[in-house]
Amino acid sequence: MRKSPLRQPRRLITGLLLPLAMLAASSSVMAQSTPSSYRVVGYANGWNPVQTKDVGKIDTLIFAFAHPQDGKVTIAQQDVKHLQDLIALKKINPKLKVDISVGGWSVGGFSEAASTEAGREQFADSAAQLIAAQHADGLDVDWEYPGHHESGIKSSPQDKINYTLLLKAIRASLDRVGAAHGRTGTNHYTLSVAIADGPFVDNVDIAAINPYLDWFNLMTYDFVNAMTPTTGHHTGLHASKLIAGDGRTTDRAVQQFLAAGVAPKKLLIGAAIYGREFADVKPDHDGLYQTFGHYQGGHNWPELKADFINKHGYVRYWDADAQAPWLWNAQTRRFITYDDPQSIAAKMAYIKAQHLGGIMYWEQSADPSDELVDDMWKGLND
Repeated sequence: MRKSPLRQPRRLITGLLLPLAMLAASSSVMAQSTPSSYRVVGYANGWNPVQTKDVGKIDTLIFAFAHPQDGKVTIAQQDVKHLQDLIALKKINPKLKVDISVGGWSVGGFSEAASTEAGREQFADSAAQLIAAQHADGLDVDWEYPGHHESGIKSSPQDKINYTLLLKAIRASLDRVGAAHGRTGTNHYTLSVAIADGPFVDNVDIAAINPYLDWFNLMTYDFVNAMTPTTGHHTGLHASKLIAGDGRTTDRAVQQFLAAGVAPKKLLIGAAIYGREFADVKPDHDGLYQTFGHYQGGHNWPELKADFINKHGYVRYWDADAQAPWLWNAQTRRFITYDDPQSIAAKMAYIKAQHLGGIMYWEQSADPSDELVDDMWKGLND
């Protein structure tokens, strides 16, 4: 799949294998299992063996991605090993759940499959059978986005109704197949969605899909990107003084879903373990919420620390209103927006204050030292 200006870091994944030798660390890792009611959920493709020491801090890993193919949910053969690497981590942390996400940016086939009852049933049944066959724990639907075609996928005015009907069909299939495999009650196959906010859910009936879902993974990142008119905080918690109108923020996303009747505990806000860089930026306000010449690219957390934060002319600034950092290089007129330990701490405090379900992040391999994941865990358990 092609890289996306909106979701490019989702393609910066290396599927690394888990050596069996790492399983010996099980006793020490299990002692870290999250004791609180807040959850840490992370998207992953493969698994970096050096991160095994912290697997007890993660409640659910979501494998990315399965894909719709000829109306069915499938995983490419070369990706099955990566999924099984994640599932093998249950030998270290038996409480760990591993779900499968279907979709991703620029991945189509949803609108077509959801358009008929037969198509929905085929999609739903194949998804449930895949979950059972791979010994996974649930499905995450990442349709970006119903009624929208910015990513190059097909869409339809009927997507709003059909999205609800598709999730209803998936819920029924998961329950039916789950019952046949002893997955009922609190151990049932779960169903979640990766979902945006603001105008990107104008073709989603949030209240209607709510009953079918165990939780919502709010993609509260990529608020600014190659397709937006200005720079800004791509994963800001609150509104900056410089934000225009109803510009997207994490808090505004949460309030949108709460207003639709979603229980706070079903909402997991998103954190970004990567930054976005813009070039030829207008220098006013140190580049914050200014027009730019072109989008430069993404940088994962280790790269930000090694080469950018207060280095090579990039100066770190903090927006107290947005509770978010940014970098500005006055000489090159480059701007970078990202999450760091301070903004992660603010998000964890917000989760507690709003009584939300926890935190979700993209993406596991972008934080090989588990520094930010550790900050999430600590922030929810202090």
